[in-house]
Amino acid sequence: MLKNFWYACELSSAISSKPKRIMMLNQEFVLYRSSRGEVLAFLDKCPHRGAALSNGWVEDDCIRCPYHGWKFQLDGGCLEIPANQSSVPIPKKARLDAYSVQEKYGLVWLFWGNLPEEERPPLPLLPEFDNPAWRAVYGEFRWNAHYSRVLENQFDISHLPFVHSNSIGSGIAEQHKIEEYGVRMEELKGSATVTINQATKVRRWSKAILNKQSSRPLRVTVSFYMPNISWLEFDFPIGHFKMIIFSVHLPIDANTTVSRWIVLRNFFTTSWIDEKVRKSVLKPLVEDKSIVESQRPFVIPDDLTTEVHAPSDALSIAYRKLRKKFLDMGWGKEPVVNTSHYTNGYTSAGYQDPAIVKVAIAKEATINVV
Repeated sequence: MLKNFWYACELSSAISSKPKRIMMLNQEFVLYRSSRGEVLAFLDKCPHRGAALSNGWVEDDCIRCPYHGWKFQLDGGCLEIPANQSSVPIPKKARLDAYSVQEKYGLVWLFWGNLPEEERPPLPLLPEFDNPAWRAVYGEFRWNAHYSRVLENQFDISHLPFVHSNSIGSGIAEQHKIEEYGVRMEELKGSATVTINQATKVRRWSKAILNKQSSRPLRVTVSFYMPNISWLEFDFPIGHFKMIIFSVHLPIDANTTVSRWIVLRNFFTTSWIDEKVRKSVLKPLVEDKSIVESQRPFVIPDDLTTEVHAPSDALSIAYRKLRKKFLDMGWGKEPVVNTSHYTNGYTSAGYQDPAIVKVAIAKEATINVV
């Protein structure tokens, strides 16, 4: 997992004056909205006895701990300890871990890291979101997989004819070859554009916007934005019809990811087709689920030589190189993984616990002696 980035943790519409627990990055946060509409974010843990603040309540824009009633103000400092006599000062350590938050694209973004404000990476630009000619539809999907595998899956092109022959790959089910493409790199983003010829009948609702010729070239731009965003832009071969799937793959823990996505389209912009759009996005995710969850190790390898690559993996390789760059900068944070239920020193996330490995080696040595 990478620190010093913004993570879209929830829909803006889901945050109210009632404290809400958000689980991500192997931690628990509490978010609520003040009377001025500002979203506040803290670690969901009272510094007194560790109770979850998300079980408390908001009072005068401050949050109360449900256990002993300690009251914390907007900057995280403790304002009141009810059990104290008036002459007893509030300890300086009686404060919450507070996090910077901003709202954009209908999402709440939380900054996780220690960079000063002026050095923090920017959020990605999505100008179509504010364009009235485009309509947005939201959804989410849960995976029992590490976010790095989920993210790579979303901009992988060569698996479409095999995994998605009954959905988004139906038009190219017999077309396995991927044209060589170049990768365009920016500081935090990588993109590639591929033209796909729809050689067979398309079995999905979008066939209505494709021309009726035997060959229907579809221009697709696939992108990633660090650390956990995938971006697909479909340029359909009729009129100026376009669709964008903007997805944030939120790491809940080392073994769990929630993909929260926004689909933007500049055609059929009334609500009657929204449900069809949602289903068209969810179906390929369901098809991908068992494949992605079966990948080992859970986390993509840091060493490029660990797995074998093909030319069609160029964008994936670019992502791995950029991710490795940030890891080498010290921006990586190892997840806290419970290893008690796994054997041979490996957790389900593919991490080795030295203590367990030591025990396993000792047991093996004993068996060999016997």
